[in-house]
Amino acid sequence: LKVRLVRSSPPSSQFKATLQESYQVYKRYQMVIHKDPPDKPTINQVRLVPVSFEDPQFKSSFNQSATLFAKYQMAIHKDTPSECGENEFTRFLCDSPLEAENAPNGPECGYGSFHQQYWLDGKIIAVGVIDILPFCVSSVYLYYDPDYSFLSLGVYSALR
Repeated sequence: LKVRLVRSSPPSSQFKATLQESYQVYKRYQMVIHKDPPDKPTINQVRLVPVSFEDPQFKSSFNQSATLFAKYQMAIHKDTPSECGENEFTRFLCDSPLEAENAPNGPECGYGSFHQQYWLDGKIIAVGVIDILPFCVSSVYLYYDPDYSFLSLGVYSALR
């Protein structure tokens, strides 16, 4: 048995070289020990989309996101359709007082409000609404497709 200490942050060359192999061990562990299904979302199925009607990814996924929000609100919180329409969705989870900022020493995505979209088979199954700030990430809200509750997407999102 050989044990290596590999720097993950900032990522060392060893970390980068073994990332896929490490991920496969992690995925197998999660499936065997925690009984995660093989189709649980992976890093490649998560998109960080700036909350901006100017952003093409945000605009193109807006209707799907708003529909998922309404489905979640009605199933989980027993809201009526009028309580979770497109205007309510926009007011609650799209209008943000934060302004986008791309600081030279900041993260590649910049600072501001984002929708962290979880995609599976070409559709959004969860959205984490987050604010990325200079010294923290704030989880504002998470909503998910109740049909996928067995994936524990809230837990997955919090850990991610």
